[in-house]
Order: sequence, then structure tokens, then C-alpha cells
Amino acid sequence: MKTIKNILAIAAASAALTACVGDLNVTPIDPNANTVDKVLTTQAALDSYISGVYLGFATSGYYGPNGGASISGLDGGASQYIRGLYHHQELTTDESVCGWNDQTIKNFHYMNWTTDDTFVYAFYSRMFMQVASANEFIREVNQVNFDPAITARYVDEARTLRAIAYFHAIDCFGNVPFCTEDDVVGSTPKQISRAELFTWLEKELTDIISGNALPGKANVAEGHVSIGVPKFVLAKLYLNAEVYTGTARWNECANVLKDLMDDGYSLHTTSKGVYSAYQELFLADNDRCTDEIIFSVQQDGLYTQSYGVTNYIIFASTGGEMDPDQVGISSGWGGLRTTPEFYAKFSNEDQRKLFYTATQQASIDDIGDFTNGYAFMKFLNRTSDGGYGQELGFVDTDFPMMRYADVLLMAAECQAHGATIDGLAAFNQVRERAGLNPVFSLTLDEILDERGRELYQECWRRSDLIRFGKFHSGYNWQWKGETQDGRDVEKYRCLFPIPDSDRLANSNLQQNEGY
Repeated sequence: MKTIKNILAIAAASAALTACVGDLNVTPIDPNANTVDKVLTTQAALDSYISGVYLGFATSGYYGPNGGASISGLDGGASQYIRGLYHHQELTTDESVCGWNDQTIKNFHYMNWTTDDTFVYAFYSRMFMQVASANEFIREVNQVNFDPAITARYVDEARTLRAIAYFHAIDCFGNVPFCTEDDVVGSTPKQISRAELFTWLEKELTDIISGNALPGKANVAEGHVSIGVPKFVLAKLYLNAEVYTGTARWNECANVLKDLMDDGYSLHTTSKGVYSAYQELFLADNDRCTDEIIFSVQQDGLYTQSYGVTNYIIFASTGGEMDPDQVGISSGWGGLRTTPEFYAKFSNEDQRKLFYTATQQASIDDIGDFTNGYAFMKFLNRTSDGGYGQELGFVDTDFPMMRYADVLLMAAECQAHGATIDGLAAFNQVRERAGLNPVFSLTLDEILDERGRELYQECWRRSDLIRFGKFHSGYNWQWKGETQDGRDVEKYRCLFPIPDSDRLANSNLQQNEGY
């Protein structure tokens, strides 16, 4: 964490660039011209300051896609947060392969990454940049004399954004360096165990929820977190509790889900007619889908440009003989496709079967050939009325990090594990929207497959496969283990390694087992 440059400047951002779109479309504080206590005197100033924390999920830096990245020594595109999350959660599974020769990118699907992998280090660094940015925001805002109720809301926004980063850390890396706003800036972080981080996250999220400083669904400003976001993260924490701590917490998960199901969210079921209601969630104007999307990472083709987030997902999923005009972009990068094992999970009636197959073959005989494997057409830079995003070179499509459909599928999983919740009805809501017949009982295998069909490319697949015991063994797909037919791999691959460079810089860090 000490290798991250200019922590305060990152948190405060810069006056040179417009920040996130919507209500986050404000000019960040210039740390060279002002100090926080002089500037944080209005709510507009708080919007400006916290925009830097939100931007950590949305861009690589504060100077456009080709400007200086916030993390030194790494490629700006490859070190973008959501792109790194995609590498770890999707390329390691049956959902997605990438055929590029960029450094070690194929090693994610081969499942043979090492402790000095550049892409692992990039995502690891990005997560802890988010933690550092949130810590600095909380530290500074707590020292200013401002309306306590408004201050509490902004502090809890930053705490929630930090919790998201720590959730990805507990899920991907387990035992990680840990610090909060109470730690001295520049001090060497101690390592926290996975179980200890679970306990801290549980208390932190519970405190945010009970504090009730965050607005509800009806009153949240565009681009900001609502009270539903910490509830969603807490539900995910309990959902994976057995993986993280060895003790299942299905009833606690169900209770949080029931609370969240009363917050006014619903499935997006009304389509404008050009695309299905499901696909409208992944189009250039999906910011209007606030009925279902609980939290998204905002994108704007003019003002929030990067080579990550949905720009990466959409451009990298387009290639070969695909028509970029149908996708709403200038040209494709020819990288991402799915495996035949994953594609086979969809019936022809499923409206979520959004793949390009015409000039592709299902089997991936050559992982470097884009025409091997069916291509994704789920995320598009087209609008729900058939139009285009503002730009063909950068997309307007927000990344829906948290959706109500996932809440319903989590409820089904909790019921299957004996928790008291009507998960079957919730499960069938998701199937009905997809144009499928209801089921009359729940099996874990069917829940896992339904999660795949509903949530593919949304960065949940690796976590799901691990939780269902089908990640490292028990289920194989093409090129898993660097063989075309796929093979079991070592169990320790369920966690990524602590990067060598950080362990060399911080003697407090111990490597994860197996590496």
C-alpha cells in the first residue's frame, strides 16, 4: 500500500477534470490551491470531494483514458478496477476467455497464475487505492465543522465504498493488509486474516445500516450509494460466510435479503420494444433502470472515459465478422468469448441468450483465435429506443454492480439451505422475466446454473463456483488447467496470491497457502 502515489491527491482528486456523470458531475478539489478545512463548507464541496472515491471504480485516473493512471508503474487500462475484477471473477471460469497475448492474461483461464502476475498486482493495488481514498475522505471530513446529519451521510457513503473494496479483497485474496481512517498515514499496515476481516466487515456494514444516514431508494442522488448498497454487500458476505470463515450463515443472509426486498426494488420488466427488458439493463441508457439496479459504476462516453469498466467488456467482446454498428461502437478489440460448456446452459427460449454465433464456432480449439467460442452481445452501447451512445469510441453503458435479480437468486439459495424465506417464488420471478417456465422445487445445481444465465459478465461467477464447490474441481471447461478438455486444478487456486512486490515492501504480510 505504500507504493500508491499521492494518496491525498488521489482522494481529493484534481481541478483539471470533470468527475463522474449525473450528480457526481462536479469539479474535484485542487489539493494545491485549497486545504480541506477551507473548502468543505457546503454540500456541493462534499460532492466534489467524494467524487474522487467514486471515480476509483469508474476510471484509471483523473486525466482521461490516456492520462496518468492513479497507480504508478502499471498500464492505465489494465489497472482499472472493474477490468481487474473481470479478470479475476470471469476469466478464471467457464464464462469467459480472452485470446490476447497481453503478458499473462491467458493464465487466468489456464488457472496457473503466479505470485508476480502483473494483472493480479494491478487489481490488488486498485482495491487498496480505493481503501486509501475512502480512509482519507473519512479522516478529513470528520475534522470539519459541518451539519452533522449531512456529514454522517457522506462519511457513510465513503464507508460503504470502502466496504465494497474490502469485500472484493476478502473474496479474492482472503488475508490482506488492513487499515482504516484511524491508522496513521504512511504507517505499515498489519495483515488481517480472512475470518477477522469478515468480522470487521459484518460490524461495519451493520453499523452503517443501523445508523440510517444513507438515503433510501426514492431519495438517493444519481450515482451515489443508497441504504440498499450496504445491505446488498452484507447479504453477499453472509452468503459466502462458509467459504470465508468455515461457518454458514444462511438465516442471517435471508434476514438481510427480506429487509432489502422491502426497500422498493423490483425486476425491470417493461421494455420499450427494441430490446428485451432484460437487455435494457445493459444498454447505454441503463441509468434509467433504477427499478432494478441497486448500484452501478457510472460511465459516460464524453466525460468518464477509460479502457476498463463496460468499455472493456463491450469492445473486447466484439471482433471477427461481428458488426460494430449493432454493438454501437467504432470497432472491436477481438478478445472475450464464452466456452461451449457455459453456452450450453441456455435454452433457445431464454431471452438472456445474448451471443453472436453466426461466424463463430462453439469449440475453442485455439484460445487465441477470436472466432473460436461464441461472442458476447449482452452489454451494448445502444439505447433502449434503438439509438446510440454519445460516442462510438467510448461507451455510456453503466456497469450494474448490484441488481435486484441477484437478491432474488440469493433468496432461492438461502431457502435451498434451509433458511426461512420464499426463495422459490423469487427464483421464478427471474425465470419468468427470461421467458422460461416456473420450477416447483429448488436444487443447488439449478440455482448455480440460473445464477450463471442471469448474471454472466457481471463479475460473480468465480465466487459462485467456489461457494458451490465447483471451481477447482468437480466441474471442468475448455482450457481450464491449460488443457483443451479442462482438468481439475489445485484447491489453493480458490484464493489469489499476495503479490510478491507488496510482501517485499511489507514484512507483515504472509503469503496465502500454496503459493
